[in-house]
Amino acid sequence: MSELPPVVDVAWVQEHLDDEDVFLGDVRGPNAHARGHIPGSKPLVLGSPPPMSDRAMLEALAPEVGLRLRRHGVTGEERLVLYDRGDGVGAMPAAQMAELAGHPRVAVLLGGVAAWPGELEVGAVELHPVKTSFEPNLAALPTREELASRLGDESLTILDVRTDAEYAGKQGYPCDPRQGHIPGARHVHVQDLFRAPGVPHDPDGVRALVGDADEIVAYCHSGSRSALATLALRAAGYKARNYAGSWHEWSRHDELSIER
Repeated sequence: MSELPPVVDVAWVQEHLDDEDVFLGDVRGPNAHARGHIPGSKPLVLGSPPPMSDRAMLEALAPEVGLRLRRHGVTGEERLVLYDRGDGVGAMPAAQMAELAGHPRVAVLLGGVAAWPGELEVGAVELHPVKTSFEPNLAALPTREELASRLGDESLTILDVRTDAEYAGKQGYPCDPRQGHIPGARHVHVQDLFRAPGVPHDPDGVRALVGDADEIVAYCHSGSRSALATLALRAAGYKARNYAGSWHEWSRHDELSIER
């Protein structure tokens, strides 16, 4: 099977767009896709990971995402490259949804449609649903149970990408009953990982901030900032996942310890 890095750039897409096993998916929605899209791409709306990480919820969600993939013609045999408007806000969560469904080769296009140097195509494209099966990969989305069971696991780095004040427990969202951070979490503000919206710093710059890590789970308040952080971390070569429940979920479970 052809290799696929977790994050690709426009030069990679230009080189491989005509490959038979590349599926370029536009996660912005069918209307935005029809108004202007990268040539050869198809609309592919997969949604975002849920804000609560119960295993039963993920078990029900994974086959539903698999159904969405099949309806759009995704078989699981291709290299699936996802893009959004350019900031990574839509593509990275969609990539984790595809991974949850069980797609084995998923990448995000840095810069999205805004980075495409050529003319955009307009108009709707025909979709061809396929009959195939996916084996769900529930480990694609970290749960609070996993993190709680691995707080002492030196092979896992938990990375808090909120502000300094949020991390310290001095400031937070009023909807959260407790303030602080997950015990043992490192802290790097998400903005420090990017040099422009949707454009991470070079790998050496990201690694200088994050340090050595075998495996990273990033979190923020509700999973949006940490999704962007996951994009930058993967672009830098880390094995990284986003904990979508984040502090919004963790703070609601009194049995889960916190630090301030």
